[in-house]
Amino acid sequence: MGICSFTQKIIPPDINMKKSICYHSIVCCIFYLLVGCSDDAANRNDLTQTDPLPSWNEGKTKSAIIDFVDRATDPEHQDFIAIEDRIATFDNDGNLWSEQPMYFQLLFTIDRVKAMAGQHPEWKEEQPFKAVLEDDIPTLLSLEHKDLFKLLMATHAGITTTAFNQEVKKWMKFSKHPRFNQPYTELVYQPMLELMQFLRSKDFQVFIVSGGGVDFMRAWVTDVYGIPSYQVVGSSMASKFEESQGRVVINKVAKIDFIDDKEGKPVGIHKFIGKRPVFASGNSDGDLQMMQYTAAGEGSRFMLYLHHTDGKREWAYDRNSSIGKLDKGLDEAKKHNWTVIDMAKDWRVIYPFEQ
Repeated sequence: MGICSFTQKIIPPDINMKKSICYHSIVCCIFYLLVGCSDDAANRNDLTQTDPLPSWNEGKTKSAIIDFVDRATDPEHQDFIAIEDRIATFDNDGNLWSEQPMYFQLLFTIDRVKAMAGQHPEWKEEQPFKAVLEDDIPTLLSLEHKDLFKLLMATHAGITTTAFNQEVKKWMKFSKHPRFNQPYTELVYQPMLELMQFLRSKDFQVFIVSGGGVDFMRAWVTDVYGIPSYQVVGSSMASKFEESQGRVVINKVAKIDFIDDKEGKPVGIHKFIGKRPVFASGNSDGDLQMMQYTAAGEGSRFMLYLHHTDGKREWAYDRNSSIGKLDKGLDEAKKHNWTVIDMAKDWRVIYPFEQ
């Protein structure tokens, strides 16, 4: 069964969002804690000579971004930032692509259980796999954390990093979003693609710093975002070096190594990047510590929050959402005068296929 057929059973097109949020809160949140360019991409990210952010509507948000970049790259300005210090960090889920009706990596995990079921006949009678295979929504909603952990370890461990990369690429190629019927890589935000390209054109190094799984993201981010895989910081499982029958591989192990969320994000930045960002972009309270860490540095800084306000073209959610909750972050942004994107007002288009 494909991913679309499964998600449509979990979340039919006409279901009220509040009815689906329960499943999100139980399954998605624990997953998020535990796991964590092609020619088309190049064309998608091309800058016009007159407007570096053509998919952004004119207004305070767009002006603030361009003004910061102009000041940071002007050697004569007091806010000038040396090239080696131009570090920009972006959260991924809900910030560079959509995260509804649930995190896309979770949809991959569910689909992997179904794809692997033929090799595990015992799953037909073993929970939580039985619930997934039977699309048993009530049981899925009642699963405990330890059962969800079983799903993750069964689909993400005991496999080489190379094989896992191939599985993610295959899933990305053939799976489509249940609402938009588009490949998940088309659910990226066109305005953010332009922003990242604009920063790169001004000698910023752009990193992804996400709570999602680092191996999951590295399989596709270069083709879609134009960001090298080594500039991705994410949650990770343990791994080990093995040599067997003349093959040298890295195997993924059923153990959490690092969780790149909340307080983990500044730690991950320090550990894997080694420099404090001067530009940070996120969309949830899980990004707040990354924003605070960026703001605490010396010199000119820019903190950018994305507020999901467009219930027609995408989704509208913030303080009460179990996915991408933006509560404390909104308050901190107002308190410290950080820039907040109003998706409905600030973006002319949201997705590349809208153009």
